Amino acid sequence: MSARSALSTILGGGTVMLAGAGKMGGALLEGWLKAGLPASQVAVRDPGPPPEMVSLLAANKIPLNENPASEVAALILAVKPQVAPDVLPQLSQFAGASSVVISVMAGRTISFLEQSFPKSAVIRTIPNTPAAIGRGITVAVPNARADENARALTDALLRSTGPVEWIDDENLMDAATAVSGSGPAYVFLLAETLARAGEKAGLPKELAAKLARETVSGAGELLYRSDLPASKLRENVTSPNGTTAAALKILMGESGVDKLFEEAVAAATRRGKELAG
Repeated sequence: MSARSALSTILGGGTVMLAGAGKMGGALLEGWLKAGLPASQVAVRDPGPPPEMVSLLAANKIPLNENPASEVAALILAVKPQVAPDVLPQLSQFAGASSVVISVMAGRTISFLEQSFPKSAVIRTIPNTPAAIGRGITVAVPNARADENARALTDALLRSTGPVEWIDDENLMDAATAVSGSGPAYVFLLAETLARAGEKAGLPKELAAKLARETVSGAGELLYRSDLPASKLRENVTSPNGTTAAALKILMGESGVDKLFEEAVAAATRRGKELAG
């Protein structure tokens, strides 16, 4: 069964309403459209979407800030967690007992979401921005009202943008957010930092940027395609007493990336808990 027919079938003629068309909401929408979700089954609400999203919606004839033409089967909450207390009550009118409310907001707990959607199945998720190219990954945890059908619909929508990992312990969500939700930014920072280091070593700026970009993306693709663990792939690049070994001695030293990443993930995890209020 094609992605188009699978998503259409599981929606049962209902609408997917996306609340929030920023970076994450936009990434999900792009992923759905590329996976075959009919534009006629999508509605978007956002008081000020970025220009690129306005263009995407216009190109696909997706209504903006209009009431959906059919019942909302899935309401995707992609607004900033800081504005959620003001925005979610306004969205409660669109979700009923047969709707599934899917949050992609960092920090906001299931109990917080249930205050605005007491009759709906609620599923808290954390996707990441590679969803826009079908290479995202999402962690999801359901509330007690989320039955098999609600989970199946959520899984179908999110799996069209990459793998979905289901968990039962909501307490793990902040750490998952710190690793995979925020993780793409860490990788992009690596490309930036590597380019700057290459430039300081004498490479022309444009060449350093291209080498860093292609190396990071190529290594990521190799990791994706390979069955080997990351540690083995690293070892395969490292000749004894060679140039890579000299660099890794610094990166894997006492004050190297292990410690920095532990601190970074811990900081992101704490911030997620703070956002919960």
